[in-house]
Amino acid sequence: MKEDFSELIQYLDEKFEKIDERFNKLFDVFATREDLEKAVKNLSTKEDFNNLMVSIDAYAKKADTYFQEMVMLAHKVDRHEKWFHQVAEKLGIKLEY
Repeated sequence: MKEDFSELIQYLDEKFEKIDERFNKLFDVFATREDLEKAVKNLSTKEDFNNLMVSIDAYAKKADTYFQEMVMLAHKVDRHEKWFHQVAEKLGIKLEY
């Protein structure tokens, strides 16, 4: 009678081993409590976000000021070029560029 149960035991043992393997694979897929605690520690806070926004605003202001200065400088150069042409025309000099 032991032999009759040995086949059943072997069969069930193989099935439980497969279930155990699949269950162990789940640990590789899902995060553990320790993984979640580490992830929460690495999350950014509102203060971090606010500091980043302040830095971006400061950079945007500097960039805006720089672009305004470049536009003003371009107008100034155009004005000077116009004056050079007017002076050259009065002096009878042909400007080449």
